[in-house]
Amino acid sequence: MLKTLLIEIGVEELPAVPLLKELKNIETKYAKILEEYALLGEFEFYYTPRRLVMWHREFKTAQEDSVEEFFGAPLAVAYKDGEPTPAANGFAKKCGVSLEELSSADKGGKEVLYYKKDVKGQASAELLPEIIEKWIKSLEFGKTMRWGSASDSFIRPIRWVNVMMNDELVPLSLFGVDSAKSTFLHRIAKFGALEVAGSKEYFKALKEGGVTLFPEERAEKIKSDFIQIEKESGLAIEIDEELFEEVVAITENPTALLGSFDEAFLRLPPEVIVTSMKEHQRYFPVFQDGKLTNKFVVVSNALTDDFAEVVKGNEVVLRPRLADGLFFWDNDLKRGLSTEGLEKITFFNGLGTVTDKIAREGVIAEKLFDLFGLACKKEHLKRAVSLAKADLMSEMVYEFTELQGLMGGYYALEQGEDREIATAISEQYLPDGEESALPSTPLSAVVAMSIKLDTLLALFSANQIPTGSRDPFALRRAVNGIVRIVNEYGFHFNIVTTMKELATNYAEIDLEKLENFILERIKRYYSVNPSIVAAVLASGERDLYDMGQKIDALNSLVNSEGFTEVSATFNRVANIVKDLDLKRELNVDSVKFEEDAEKVLFERYSDVSDKLYSSYEEELDALLGLKPELDSFFENVMVNAENEAVRNNRKALVANIYKSILKIADIKEVSV
Repeated sequence: MLKTLLIEIGVEELPAVPLLKELKNIETKYAKILEEYALLGEFEFYYTPRRLVMWHREFKTAQEDSVEEFFGAPLAVAYKDGEPTPAANGFAKKCGVSLEELSSADKGGKEVLYYKKDVKGQASAELLPEIIEKWIKSLEFGKTMRWGSASDSFIRPIRWVNVMMNDELVPLSLFGVDSAKSTFLHRIAKFGALEVAGSKEYFKALKEGGVTLFPEERAEKIKSDFIQIEKESGLAIEIDEELFEEVVAITENPTALLGSFDEAFLRLPPEVIVTSMKEHQRYFPVFQDGKLTNKFVVVSNALTDDFAEVVKGNEVVLRPRLADGLFFWDNDLKRGLSTEGLEKITFFNGLGTVTDKIAREGVIAEKLFDLFGLACKKEHLKRAVSLAKADLMSEMVYEFTELQGLMGGYYALEQGEDREIATAISEQYLPDGEESALPSTPLSAVVAMSIKLDTLLALFSANQIPTGSRDPFALRRAVNGIVRIVNEYGFHFNIVTTMKELATNYAEIDLEKLENFILERIKRYYSVNPSIVAAVLASGERDLYDMGQKIDALNSLVNSEGFTEVSATFNRVANIVKDLDLKRELNVDSVKFEEDAEKVLFERYSDVSDKLYSSYEEELDALLGLKPELDSFFENVMVNAENEAVRNNRKALVANIYKSILKIADIKEVSV
């Protein structure tokens, strides 16, 4: 039989971030527990900041009846001379029956003791207390708390529990709270508990009581309000998706409202205003023609017909936040960018101070400047690196750590530094994620690379190498950033020779381990068939830029029509030369040719190899274009000729073709 089932766990306001992190697991964990109890069925999960709700339109009232089978020892072991052994007695005891109730069955070709028991399914109402407690305790929100005399802990105190099956109360106690047929509405609608007769009344009461239970409805309401505000004001609301998810999670009756602040605060850098609004107040910034305005949008949880006081209250709360920012800004400008004090801040135990790190970054930056042949001024580069960490000593960055670097760029401009220097300071940590922007100038790119390379080399020298998923210093992200930069700017950076040169300023580093670490990141960086990356790496290429160009070139050809047939031909080429030493020079003597097919192949290969190509793709396409001549060669020429000189000459011809391709990729590594 199937009945409706409503489970509501009422709590004090849940913090949004921990809730959202665990959100994807809540339904999965619940379903797994139901499956363990043989009660799995369709259900829906809803939440507000004050409740977690599971709703089953159809729920089994009992487990299905089942049969349990027990197999024991072989009869030859269970009985000796017709008398039961301890093995037989032990099996009967395990099954909870007498020896006379046991039978035998064939298992694996042997006759063994056997017992079959019919198990009647347990009533769901009897199992629900255990199921619900197990589900709630399985949720992981990070920090938990205890309250009252409870020994168990949860993210927030549980205040009410409502479990109804077919509108009948399921008695249970969770964290000392007894279940009851009641719920809580929006606090402004009703402060105390409201009794409900059943699930229909429950959903109706919440709706009428100012609680939008369904998260998707709250999200749609907020979006609708945003559209209306933009339409009426002619402004544009910047929607941060993470912030949006947060306000959906912390509201039960959302209403978006437009507020304002004193225009005098617009003297602050936009990022300071936006960060202050988002981080402290969960406000959305508002723009006009791409420029930040003195407006903001707050998503209120109030239940009222007049929001004037709500808007006013939020404006009052925001003012001191912005006033603090303006105070920090003015103080920092008076002080100016200075690295004084950084010599007292430890970068990492054994790796010196932040001042030491700046010095190491400066050495790397100058080497990269020369290596890449930058057209900008080296003095600008040195100045940018020397000032990059200066804003760590500012009051603004002390308050808003996420603005480090960015504020340094603003302060640099204010104190008259060249714009190129200021830009490099503000972009020093780019890219800082997969979707992040890249440094906008070559100078900025070198500054950003230098910082990432120093962090990578320094921590490897201190044996702080990421293991498993653990990467506290984001070294994997640093490698990804370096790869993105060199690909964007065409910087030739060899992860063996250049890294070896840079590593001379650090304590002993296992360069082979560092190379392997970088290669592992590269294998995961490119969104292509993994065998394509493996083929390029197998060629011995270690220049990051050329590596990327070759991967793109090979990927394009591998995904072109007819590559499977091309692959078959060149795999045959690889097989023929597998025993040759390809590192030595293999000369081909055209005088030794006996067949037209080998003459034609040599002529075509000579034409292809003598040309200059504008890209690896063009070169590889030309080399793979030798397929018809190679096919004719294999069909008409006996490679393993009896004459040793002829045989070696033919192998040398095939090997030279393979070596030309191997400069780009080891084609035999590609699997299609």
